[in-house]
Amino acid sequence: MLAKLTGWLLLGIVRLLTGAQARWYGCPPKAEQRIYFANHQSHADLVMIWAALPEELRSITRPIAARDYWANTPVKRWITTEVFNAVYVERAATTAPAPAASVEVPPPVAAEPAPPAERIEPSMEPLLPMSLPFADASAEVLREAQGQLDLPAPPPPPPAPPPAAPEPEAAAAAPAADPLAPLIEALRSGDSIIIFPEGTRGHTGEPQKFKSGLYALATMFPEVVLVPAWIDNVQRVMPKGEIVPVPILCSVTFGAPIRVEEGEERRPFLDRARAAVIALRDV
Repeated sequence: MLAKLTGWLLLGIVRLLTGAQARWYGCPPKAEQRIYFANHQSHADLVMIWAALPEELRSITRPIAARDYWANTPVKRWITTEVFNAVYVERAATTAPAPAASVEVPPPVAAEPAPPAERIEPSMEPLLPMSLPFADASAEVLREAQGQLDLPAPPPPPPAPPPAAPEPEAAAAAPAADPLAPLIEALRSGDSIIIFPEGTRGHTGEPQKFKSGLYALATMFPEVVLVPAWIDNVQRVMPKGEIVPVPILCSVTFGAPIRVEEGEERRPFLDRARAAVIALRDV
């Protein structure tokens, strides 16, 4: 109940500030599974396109939300989860490799002087005659001679140490999580979604090159209708660095659906999808 009341309150504020006009230029609002893809110039894009949809479509349409921004406070996390029913996505982050651990080399230790050679006193015992039959004999002859003289056998050689176990291989790095996995799950459950194929906000007035996620989803779910949308003026509602929104009339124009043509490759499709969004700017 609280989430529903908050949704109506946010809807009233957004429409008061922006008008949130929806213009269905190429297709009518229809309760079918769709992927709405639009330009991205502000964090308010999510709220704007959500507010522009009719109530019966808002309940079945889930906008995507960058987790690092929309879930970094309890209030924003509650709103995006309970009010917008958003799909959280992880934005890619580049992590610098950790520096190699330095190994300290101990300073060289001065060699201790060798002890003086021990003086050997001359012995008065007679030397062992070198003419014994086994003096220079091989090990087998020596062993045989000891047996004949009833001498104890020499101790057996120590057993060879077992071969060292091979060092375990370094654990393979865990595969990176698929950033499209939450969107795939939402589409499999029958929801419509709102995505921004640029991946990040642009500031040039035109969308940046579309990333491959839209193409991947379109080929995985060919039965889902792809609807381009152009969000106009929302970046001026709250300019960068401002905390107080400025009332400015904004609109969302929805265009004619497109689809991936048979045999169409990724980049030509993404360029065509981007052109479909830009074409709605002057409608």
